[in-house]
Amino acid sequence: MMRCLFSGVSGLRAHQQKMDVIGNNIANVNTVGFKSSRVTFSDIFNQTLSGATAPDSTTGRGGINPMQVGLGVGVSSIDTITTRGSTETTGSQTDLAIDGNGLFIVRQGNSGSYLFTRAGNFTLDKSGNLVTSDGLNVYGWMDYGQEQQADGSYVFDTDKDVEPLNLFSDAYNKNKKVLAAKETGNAVFAGSLDSAEDAVGAALNDIADTTDLESQYSTTMTVYDALGNTYEVEVSFTKCYVDSTTDADNPVTSWYWEIQDDSGAGSTGGYIKFDSEGNIITDDSDYSITPEVEFSPDSSGASPFTVSIDFSNLTMTNDDSSVEASSVDGYASGTLEDFSIGADGIIMGVYSNGKQQPLGMVALAKFDNPAGLSKLGSNNYVATANSGDFVNGVMAGDDGSGMLSAGSLEMSNVDLSYEFSQMIITQRGYQANSRIITTADEMLQELVNLKR
Repeated sequence: MMRCLFSGVSGLRAHQQKMDVIGNNIANVNTVGFKSSRVTFSDIFNQTLSGATAPDSTTGRGGINPMQVGLGVGVSSIDTITTRGSTETTGSQTDLAIDGNGLFIVRQGNSGSYLFTRAGNFTLDKSGNLVTSDGLNVYGWMDYGQEQQADGSYVFDTDKDVEPLNLFSDAYNKNKKVLAAKETGNAVFAGSLDSAEDAVGAALNDIADTTDLESQYSTTMTVYDALGNTYEVEVSFTKCYVDSTTDADNPVTSWYWEIQDDSGAGSTGGYIKFDSEGNIITDDSDYSITPEVEFSPDSSGASPFTVSIDFSNLTMTNDDSSVEASSVDGYASGTLEDFSIGADGIIMGVYSNGKQQPLGMVALAKFDNPAGLSKLGSNNYVATANSGDFVNGVMAGDDGSGMLSAGSLEMSNVDLSYEFSQMIITQRGYQANSRIITTADEMLQELVNLKR
């Protein structure tokens, strides 16, 4: 009789714990990045009244199953459900959601244990630190070598240990609120020169007097010195000579180009050649298609600088001249005005001079068993012996981690319809176990009454 009382009590305790978990799930239905939990039960020790016996082939007697009485129920596990919650668009540029596996890495400054979270409701403090709502620093990388790749992307050194992200300054880029000027080093021209222009020279590479030469076509480009001072550069072209005597079937046309800037450094000129089909000739060393022009600022305080000119994209056709500078590097200094976070976690700063520069890169943590992480409150987790060790961060989208979605947040993965149905089942289970106790009590009362 006492066994059923203990079984009823164990049932009450187990269902109470399950109800506690359900209540916590429902309470966190709107908690950012919250992962719900579930409770599973298992029976506990069984008292064996008689053991099993095997069949006897001699006598023909059959086997007997064991007789056991269970002693109640216990909580087998409380598991964290790591499925992804729905995404809510917020519009805040510092809000991040992970579309897949992984967790954000956070920490109190440079000390203490690394913590991990799915809640991406981050903000910037006045010093430029990217932080959680509790002031924990968000970790990532800030060293990209200050070199842009050929495809326009940036490669961060993800082999380095993660560090607190600061959008205003770091050891690699110094003050990121100001983008330093970059002097011009390369200029690329494209377009066509008009073959119908009259030739004014006496030989392929000889115009008698270039001093008072009136160009037949001119265009401008802007170049910058190392201090960010700008110079309007005029690039002019004049048809020099058509040589049809060397090869009557394949005449060659030369053009004289001249560059003059407003810095008072004078002018530089040279010749380029085109074949009979209007293609620029590239294999004649006397007619360089990539000349270098030196600029010597006279009063800005900047050092002289050299610009490599690329004429290789020019053609000659019977149409109005249309040569323009298609690409000129260099820029003036600018101040940080805005930033955006890409799906790969790169935080790109936008400056007043129209240029962009990476400010950092958000890192993610990957675990072999994310359900093994231990909840610490405030949406944070800590690694445990069964979650796998945290070695270093990984780039979003790498090593099985998800991409990032800026301007949105991952909501709780709590399913209210499931939780309410579990609440009803748990209530009924609790109610039934309470009936076990009351019924056993009545039976004991009857047993006591036998003495009367």
